[in-house]
Amino acid sequence: MKIDSNKKIEVKTENEDNIVNITDLVQNTLTNSGVKKGFILLFLQSTTSSLTVIELEDGLLGDLPRALGRIAPKSIDYEHEKAYRDGNGHAYVKSSLMGVDLAVPFKDGLLLLGTWQQIVVIEFDIRPRNRSIIAQIVSE
Repeated sequence: MKIDSNKKIEVKTENEDNIVNITDLVQNTLTNSGVKKGFILLFLQSTTSSLTVIELEDGLLGDLPRALGRIAPKSIDYEHEKAYRDGNGHAYVKSSLMGVDLAVPFKDGLLLLGTWQQIVVIEFDIRPRNRSIIAQIVSE
């Protein structure tokens, strides 16, 4: 097993519940590495957004934020708000529940995603953000 050097993928989000497709950015990072087989580890350097795989379909793009809003609604009291008063206590909870890392296998230099799978960043914070994803390529 060989670990390639870390690469950084930069993403700008627009607002809360913004879902940004980064599949092409991840594939380009992989293609530029020249590695043909292994897996790519992705780590989002954030505590108020998440990294996941989803089908980019209009219904799901609305369903996921609504479901997470029922689990961690903005309207309840968060201890974080007592300390910082920044209106985003719910964002930390959602990020913790969804996670910030992902491992995707690849073969012949192509991500082995299913037909309907796209890699996305989901923003939970209440304002636009610049997000960084560390990509580490592991080859055989």
